[in-house]
Amino acid sequence: MEVKTQLRGLPPYQPGKSVEEVKRQYGLADIIKLASNENPYGCSPAAKEAIMKQLDRLAIYPDGYARLLREKVAAHLGVNETQLIFGNGSDEVVQIICRAFLSPDTNTVMAAPTFPQYRHNAVIEGAEIREIPLADGRHDLEAMLNAIDEQTRVVWICNPNNPTGTYVNERELTSFLERVPSHVLVVLDEAYYEYATADDYPQTVPLLRQYENLMILRTFSKAYGLAALRVGYGIASETIARDIEPAREPFNTSSIAQAAAVAALDDQDFIRDCVEKNRRGLQMFYRFCEENRLRYYPSQTNFVLIDFGIEGNEVFQYLLERGIIVRSGNALGFPTAVRITVGTREQNERVIAALTQMLKAKQLV
Repeated sequence: MEVKTQLRGLPPYQPGKSVEEVKRQYGLADIIKLASNENPYGCSPAAKEAIMKQLDRLAIYPDGYARLLREKVAAHLGVNETQLIFGNGSDEVVQIICRAFLSPDTNTVMAAPTFPQYRHNAVIEGAEIREIPLADGRHDLEAMLNAIDEQTRVVWICNPNNPTGTYVNERELTSFLERVPSHVLVVLDEAYYEYATADDYPQTVPLLRQYENLMILRTFSKAYGLAALRVGYGIASETIARDIEPAREPFNTSSIAQAAAVAALDDQDFIRDCVEKNRRGLQMFYRFCEENRLRYYPSQTNFVLIDFGIEGNEVFQYLLERGIIVRSGNALGFPTAVRITVGTREQNERVIAALTQMLKAKQLV
């Protein structure tokens, strides 16, 4: 038996090391994981209560239409419920888009480096992939526009971008959208939307009325702290949402995930508190970088990418042996950097202390 040609040599997604794995490998008891951009403060207490109420219903299939969650998200965003599609995380919505639009006679345009699942799913569909290098860590929208042709079906903009944390501002985005041909779907992946605080970060939902070829992705995995439950969604025109719906698997979001997301969405005080703590945490890392003359990208997310000028794997290993899990830039397209999730104040202080020791030990300062 032979699998699709595209799958040969295509590596599966490689998640960061788990806490349990590091405990076993290094015999450590106190581990902090700052590798996957999870919310260090967990989720809203209301979401936990909603989860408990679902435990007696585990034998029953979930609502395949996700009606309660659909109505809640639609009201929160000010859109029609028929403009939404839900996924097992926004990762699945990426997969649905690729499945619906891409084929071997099409191409797709994206930045590089960016979130790897755009490329991964496009490869599986056999589409040509046109990767446009970032310009100083930011999307080069002019070059991306120039890469579009009659066979282009999807353009991906991760905003803010993973792994750099940089963003496309409102003026840049609207200028780009004005010039993208109508046959091309523009996907704005806003997984870190809630963390973005820049004054000119675009408010994109109102743009859906103006641009029929626009789709927005968001998730409950990051700021809402529900990464384990896997629930994300796409917002688009009613036509696009309807047309791609057949590519969605039935019952793809669990009852527990739906209930928790509904409750989490109601607790915006929790989100505001997490965002403010994240802002202060970013400032701690910025000060550390500036004091040690390290290059970093100012971030609109809950992580920061720092260039240490040595192998990212070397920095990763140093921290790992001290019970701190981060993400090496080697796997992210930045081989001399590491990406660090902003943790609690205590976690940030521990990471910064370890990095300060490393810089001295390796005579980098």
